[in-house]
Amino acid sequence: MNIHQYYPIDVVNGPGTRCTLFVSGCIHQCRGCYNQSTWSPSSGVQFTPEMEEQIINDLKDTRIKRRGLSLSGGDPLLPANVAAVLHLVQRVKRECPDKDIWMWTGYLLGELSDAQRQVVDYVDTLIDGKFEQEQASAMLEWRGSANQVIHYFKKNEL
Repeated sequence: MNIHQYYPIDVVNGPGTRCTLFVSGCIHQCRGCYNQSTWSPSSGVQFTPEMEEQIINDLKDTRIKRRGLSLSGGDPLLPANVAAVLHLVQRVKRECPDKDIWMWTGYLLGELSDAQRQVVDYVDTLIDGKFEQEQASAMLEWRGSANQVIHYFKKNEL
């Protein structure tokens, strides 16, 4: 998996102060997408064990009160990204159980493959659906267009 950008301190992509990872690769290629540079799975840089370790360390850093991890892109649930994202979310839940995980995907919750659902099992909040430029509004919280749905899941400790 490649990543396009990592922000160790972010206050835009989810509630509170967060770590945000933008993965590379998206098949949806929505008209009007603000992040077209992430569409190619080969854009950005390789997601390394060192980067994963940095994310975990940032989430554990007590100097800044971080609420959790946000995963966007590109698309974290692109089939080519699923294995690496699953490993990351499992590790976050295991080592940082007090942190929540938010994820944005162009896939619809009801249409996910079994492998994609495995990832979502570790996610606290999922925003699903393609960005639809005709339904776009800056007034929407946490989503770009009105067709996108915010799914809040109550997670047990995994």
